[in-house]
Formats: sequence, C-alpha cells, structure tokens
Amino acid sequence: MSFNKLNTEGVMLFEQPFARVPHENYRKVFRASQKNIEKEMGAVQNMVNDLTKKGSSEPDADAAVKAIDGMIARVEGLKRKLSDMQESAGTPTLNVMRERLQHLATVEDIESSTAPEFTRWADVRLDRWLVDWCLRNGKEKTARMITAQKGIEKLVDVDLFSDIRRIEDALARKSCTEALAWCSENKAALRKLKNTLEFDLRLQEYIELARARKTIEAMAYSKKHLLPWNDTHHNQIVQAAALLCYPPTTSCGPYKRLYDPSRWATLIQAFRLAIYHLSTLPTEPLLHLAMYAGLASLKLPACYGPPTARNVDCPICTAELGQLAREVPFSHHVNSTIVCRLTGRIMDEDNMPMAFENGQVYSKEALEEMAARNDGYVTDPRDPEERQEFGKLRKVFIS
Repeated sequence: MSFNKLNTEGVMLFEQPFARVPHENYRKVFRASQKNIEKEMGAVQNMVNDLTKKGSSEPDADAAVKAIDGMIARVEGLKRKLSDMQESAGTPTLNVMRERLQHLATVEDIESSTAPEFTRWADVRLDRWLVDWCLRNGKEKTARMITAQKGIEKLVDVDLFSDIRRIEDALARKSCTEALAWCSENKAALRKLKNTLEFDLRLQEYIELARARKTIEAMAYSKKHLLPWNDTHHNQIVQAAALLCYPPTTSCGPYKRLYDPSRWATLIQAFRLAIYHLSTLPTEPLLHLAMYAGLASLKLPACYGPPTARNVDCPICTAELGQLAREVPFSHHVNSTIVCRLTGRIMDEDNMPMAFENGQVYSKEALEEMAARNDGYVTDPRDPEERQEFGKLRKVFIS
C-alpha cells in the first residue's frame, strides 16, 4: 500500500457543509413553492365546489363562466409566481449545487496525494476556507475580493454570511425585526429542532417595552406574542409579567438580569448558533478545524513550558498557533521522537543524541557544526559555563 494514496474519506470529512448549504437553500425554495401551490390550488378547489353546488340548484351560465375565468386567472398567477421563484432562486441554487458536487467528484478520480490534480484541488479548498474565515470574522470585503480573483463564486457562501451579518448588525442596534422575519421563514425547521430563538426575541421586545415603561403596550404584546408559548415557557412568562412592577434601575436579581443590556449579545450568539445549525455549518471556521488536526499531532507539554525549552521549528511553540492549539489534546506517540532544540531535526541513529556532563542533550549534527566553529569545543546554549571538547561528549542511546 502506498503512503501517498489519497484518503478520500478523510478529505470528505470537512465537506458536509459545502454540499449541505445549497441543499438547504433549495429545500426552502421547494417549501415556498409547495405552500403557494397548496394555497392557490386550495382556493381553486373551493371555487369548483361552490360552482358545483350552485350549478345543481341555480344554473347560471354567466356566473359559471366568470368563476371559471377566476380559476384560470389564479392558476396562471400561480404559474408566474412559481416561474419567477424558480428563475430567481431555484435554478441558481441548483447550479451552485451542481458545481459543488462536480468539484467534490474530481477527488474520487485522484489516486495520490502528490498528484498535481490534487494540489490544484487543495489550493481551491484553501481559498474556500480562507473566504469562510474572512466571512466569520467580519471581513466581507476581503472575502468578496478573494472570491472574485479566484473565480469561486459558486463554491463559497458569501450571500449566506452577508445575511447573517445583516441580522446580527440589526440585533446590535437593538432591533429584533430582521431576526424575527428569519424565524418566520424557518419556523418549521426551528420547531423541529425545538429551538426557542423566536420566544427569546419576543421576550426581549417585551422587555424593551417594559424598560420604556409602556405598560399598556407591553401587556398587549405579551398577550399576542408570549402567551402562545405558555405551555413551554410558563415560568418565564410569569416573571416577565411581574417585570412591569419593577423599574429598569431595580436591584432585585431576577428582574435586574432581565433588564441587563448584555442580553442582546446573548441573542446574537443564539441566532448565530441557530442559523449555523440549520445550515449545517460548524461553529468554528473550517480553516481552524483543519489546523486542529495538524496541531493535535504536534502539541507537547514543552510547547507551553519555559521559552528555553521550546523548539524554534515547532509551529505550536509560536504565540499565535500556541493560542489556537490550547483546546487541542496533547499528541500521543506510541514511539517517542526526540527533536534537537537547536536545529529542529529528529535525533536518530544517523543523527545521534549527544549529552553534556550536566545532562543536556543535543543532536550530533548541531554540535559538530558548533565544534567546527570553535576549534573543537562546544558550549551548552542553556548553560554557557558548560564548555568541553566535542570528543568528550557522551553518546545517548534510546531504548
């Protein structure tokens, strides 16, 4: 078996969101089309039933023709509406789905990870991950620039993240209108997931009315938008009702927390998690997830030890990647690998470890280079007073 054989299954582990996002978008188009068909065809069926009843008792040719014309008009209007929906959203989404599946299918025909075809494919994947990272970190302009330069418009979700940013910005301005509209569009999916984002948004709008001391409006709002949730959120609704008795300056714990402005930040986080879940997107950037896999194979306790114990060639020993790797488990090696802290190269039978009298160990290659520069003498970088001839160093054998 070749070590360079491409692990297709491993490559595909990161690609589920890539294929699922357009699939979920097309499902929305399908559901919207289905609702329109049910609404219009239901109306047509009712008109047919009325016409049948009237025709059996009071035949009226003019009324029948008028009713039939009305039915034809509704069906033609439905046809136009479905056609517009398909052209504006359905067909573009199908094209995106087709493009992405073709992009993934090319991997199945590549046998080696060193093949030029896989290198090109991996470069496109890295571009996608960079765009994903930019979009998640509010750098939409940079994301669009990369997308245009690389020609990967159908392989990235710029529009989705643009909508996310728009709704989050509205929540940051203390407006729930856009988020509630999104909840309405995805009501069935949120209900299936037992997600309570809509209630949390409604509760926040009620709290803002209470904050403004608009008691009558708050009571009317609660009756219309909160009471329908009474079966699952009874205690919260009761507490919200009592909020009208407490001013925004209250020091009473439960009601002080309801008035806390930080609830808006919590709502933003809740919305983000909900839309990520519905779109099958991971909560972390794909670039980070890919890097975690590599960092987990390199992370050692020494990476977070004293600066003198760190390896200059170890990515995790750097401050930036070290911070990213903090939540990653330490690497587990069945067989130990000793790396020279001077050169970053592995010490083995061809590059033996050599020990000073104080027990510090470095690679033979590094110490030979040092001895060549210092007339046969070597100095321990961690203890300048430890100086001896290269020939007197002890060989270390790994067992």
